[in-house]
Amino acid sequence: MPPSASEPEATVTGLPVKASLIETKQSSLNNGGGIDQLLPRLEINHKEPLKLKGTLDKFESFDVTPVIGKEFVNVDLAEWLQASNSDELLRDLAITVSQRGVVFFRKQDNITDDLQKQLVQRLGELSGKPLTSKLHIHPINNAGRDHGGKDDEISVISSEQAKKLFADRFSTFGFDSRRQSGKNQWHSDITFEPVPNTLWASGYELYDRISPTLRQFLDTLTAYYAQPGFNESAARNNFDLYTAPRGAPENVGDVLEAVHPVVRTNPVTGWKSVFAVGHHVKRINGLSEAESQHFLGWFNQLVVENHDLQVRLKWRDVNDLAIWDNRSVYHAATPDYVYENGLGERQGSRAVSLGEKPYFDLQSKSRREALRGESS
Repeated sequence: MPPSASEPEATVTGLPVKASLIETKQSSLNNGGGIDQLLPRLEINHKEPLKLKGTLDKFESFDVTPVIGKEFVNVDLAEWLQASNSDELLRDLAITVSQRGVVFFRKQDNITDDLQKQLVQRLGELSGKPLTSKLHIHPINNAGRDHGGKDDEISVISSEQAKKLFADRFSTFGFDSRRQSGKNQWHSDITFEPVPNTLWASGYELYDRISPTLRQFLDTLTAYYAQPGFNESAARNNFDLYTAPRGAPENVGDVLEAVHPVVRTNPVTGWKSVFAVGHHVKRINGLSEAESQHFLGWFNQLVVENHDLQVRLKWRDVNDLAIWDNRSVYHAATPDYVYENGLGERQGSRAVSLGEKPYFDLQSKSRREALRGESS
């Protein structure tokens, strides 16, 4: 079994955004009309953060960096799934994942695809995900593709498949490549839905590094998220996107676009993070094109230039496993498998447990504010 990457609580989506609404709004802004009355409203909600009960304290672990990442040592997750206090263990694990952003486990040789699916679904359920949110089915990376496996709810992450489906993205790589930036690799997964060495970066810490005055402005904004590249890849490779419900009743059809907050509250922690990062977010609503691109580019720049809000995992053993909270963490693969003298092809199994529709909580705090309050 290949290395695994599990993502509890990825984005569940709202209804698709009609292109006519987006075009009308953008046209009005470009004509100097100011803030358009058709701007999507900011989704507001509140949920009390969850507290750890200390169930995992007896297991050896360490924080990989001060800001993001935790690794458990010599733990067999299959045993946790079958333990008499399994719910307590997994609930505290879900909270730990949300607080630390990403959690690593080595050599999970007893975790099958079915157990991986069970694990991420229970992590979501035990931390309060909606009953209608199940496991995501990727519009492209599903059992219908070459190298796609046999289970639609397990996305096989294959470097061979990626190079076929997204040949345009890999055209800048190669032995003679002069590519000088990897900033476009960073993203949160499937934010277009209306509900290798790999790096992760903390959206909590990114938010904390922005000045309070600017944070107050960003808290009020929404953004337009879309992934037309999947439609283009499907047309180029002569297949149809998966259009049936993709893990939630809202996630249907072949229009891969949604409106979400720029700053999202994680309901498990109650902490704010910058959500509008990566190639799925296209523009910030209510701003001019130049202003929107400035902020989106600046968010990416902050991720790339601040290595101390990042953590890196070297996939050392077959069946190493990572679980991350896609609401508050970005990730990027290191494309060292594409070069003539690279490390060879890679393959991993990913299960994604859908969470809630992204929202902003007026009572939520930044991570640093919350931790200062706990220590005072």
